[in-house]
Amino acid sequence: MKKQSIASFEEAERYLNETPRFTTKNTMEDTRAFLHRLGDPDRRLRIIHVAGTNGKGSVCAYLRSVLEAAGYRVSVFTSPHLVDIRERFVTDGKMVSREDFLRAFLHIYHMLDWEALDRGTGAYHPTFFEYLFFMAMVLFPEQSPDYCILETGLGGRLDATNAVWGKELAVITHISLDHVEYLGDTVEKIAGEKAGILCAGAPLLYWDTCPETDRVLEQRAAELGIPAWSVSKSDYRFLSFTNKSIDFSVRTRYYNNISLTLHTIAAYQMENAALAVRAAELLDGGQAVTPEQIRRGIRDAFWAGRMEEVLPEVYVDGAHNEDGIRAFLETVEADQVRGNRTLLFGVVQDKDYVRMTEELAGSGLFHRIAVAQMQTGRAAAPEKLGELLAGYPGCEYCVYENVSKAFRELLGSRGPGERLYIAGSLYLAGEIKEMLENDKF
Repeated sequence: MKKQSIASFEEAERYLNETPRFTTKNTMEDTRAFLHRLGDPDRRLRIIHVAGTNGKGSVCAYLRSVLEAAGYRVSVFTSPHLVDIRERFVTDGKMVSREDFLRAFLHIYHMLDWEALDRGTGAYHPTFFEYLFFMAMVLFPEQSPDYCILETGLGGRLDATNAVWGKELAVITHISLDHVEYLGDTVEKIAGEKAGILCAGAPLLYWDTCPETDRVLEQRAAELGIPAWSVSKSDYRFLSFTNKSIDFSVRTRYYNNISLTLHTIAAYQMENAALAVRAAELLDGGQAVTPEQIRRGIRDAFWAGRMEEVLPEVYVDGAHNEDGIRAFLETVEADQVRGNRTLLFGVVQDKDYVRMTEELAGSGLFHRIAVAQMQTGRAAAPEKLGELLAGYPGCEYCVYENVSKAFRELLGSRGPGERLYIAGSLYLAGEIKEMLENDKF
């Protein structure tokens, strides 16, 4: 591997996108050693670490919004991005500039041992995700945030973000079977991987998924001598749908019940918002936020691609696994739409797309289901999805050669009051968002 001359944002992004082709997963020791070479920048940050199967990004978004409503400066590292790779690095609600992105990239780039890499003697090179994490660790301390929220990429124990020295709080969202080839084939094994983010001195806040996962998390917390707090469905109560918003109440630790409004139709976001509210409460001994700041933060929060209305009566949702599909269907069932519903569906092949397709077709909620070829090489072939849909005689379906054509035709053929949903993969959500931003539809 030879050192290249990289002088622009586009060249840096291209290099990163090509990185998986010539690197393999590194050990946590390697990641920590390189972070130390960077000068241990993580020690200058008050880190809130978020792991889980579903809802991580939403919890990060709601928590960030609540903390910012309280006057704090917050830096957030999340993944994946939908359109622009810079979406992964946000401070004060703004993603990093192209200039700062390039500067952080080159800071890492010039610290690599290029002589050894050129010789091919096994010198360290970050993976795609590790590289981005290191860039966050270069960028965020420069912003002097009050809090830094880190979302894990995959798992927890061996995730690059877990290389940090210490944390203020560890948050674990809903846990379910996903990425079983990497994390284990039972919810207990997956919970064990997520519990790997726990460390001494940082309380645990977790979603009460089921007794099996709860036991794993609480046992690990006990071993570390840290308090463990849970949030469950009993901690929030749905009140009403109002003009495409959800009114609900959350039982808080310090302020009893607080009435809140979510600007979304996604019922599953009540769970994520409740978890974020409790997380904010646990910071600084309960002195970090007030009830009014919580209300304002939840009201103003936005997380792209999660039941987002991108055009009138067109909703994009990044439901990317079985649990996500079930949550998506719960929202669709309660949407109060007067006309038909159409679904544009795409999924990657390493998910249980057979089961996901069965859930969607068997729900009976959609007048028609369209499947299309996504741009990613990981996409499940739409022809396979079409074969699965053909097994449901009452389900009208169509197969498209690409997402752009599917989206244009579905938009143009809608009947009065018909609602179009787009779900199944964040890659699909990203393609739609990019088309809309560039007016290519």
